[in-house]
Amino acid sequence: MRRQLKKDAESLITAVRHDFSQTLPRTPFICSNCRRAALQRSGVQPIPLHRSFASIAPRRQQTSAPDTEQQHHQRETIAPQTHYDFFPQTFPEGQPPKAPFTPDLRRLRKEFLQIQAKTHPDLAPQHQKRQAEALSMRVNEAYKTLQDPLKRAQYLLSLRGIDVEDESAKLSEKELLMEVMEAREAVEEVENEEDLVEIRKVNSERIDQSVAVLEKAFADGHMERAAQEAIRLRYWMNIEESIQGWEKGQGGGILHH
Repeated sequence: MRRQLKKDAESLITAVRHDFSQTLPRTPFICSNCRRAALQRSGVQPIPLHRSFASIAPRRQQTSAPDTEQQHHQRETIAPQTHYDFFPQTFPEGQPPKAPFTPDLRRLRKEFLQIQAKTHPDLAPQHQKRQAEALSMRVNEAYKTLQDPLKRAQYLLSLRGIDVEDESAKLSEKELLMEVMEAREAVEEVENEEDLVEIRKVNSERIDQSVAVLEKAFADGHMERAAQEAIRLRYWMNIEESIQGWEKGQGGGILHH
């Protein structure tokens, strides 16, 4: 059986070699020394046999036509891995810890508007409308996430497998819980907008302090500390929403627990 298989394999190889030889031009054999001498007489420099394709590839890239602005933008926005990849001008170094936790919000908005102007679904051909709409939605989501400190912190933590948005992520420090409850009661009990101004000022300071803690935690790669502070910030942002929804005689807006 083995002899028959070996014989069949040898027959197959012989047939393939024969077919392959029929497709090649019949040229006389020239030894390497004669070929080199002929090239030198004609002024053509022979290419060393050991030269790799990698050493030639860059030349092909250099001779290709440069990208247009639209092509360059499309190449940058194809299949981004994170929200940060949508905004290379605002985040040239990527996400924290390589970049600061708090971005330049003016630059972020400017770049967002530029991208939206180029990727608007109305500008896309009919057969690409659906893809353009999906891309526009992703850009919007990325911008809304990165321009908000709480959403930004939650997103960065989610990239590391940490979820601080579910109901199990609650505050456990009694002192802080008391402070949160007192802040809520203060919003509910305020009777005029003048008193509300002071409450908003105090809460804004709390938010700023939390953002500063998050800035350092992400810079240091301390994810546990960042997760704890993101939970605190969520409470302060909820109180901010309540302040914004305050109406005389009705108290604050809806508080998210």
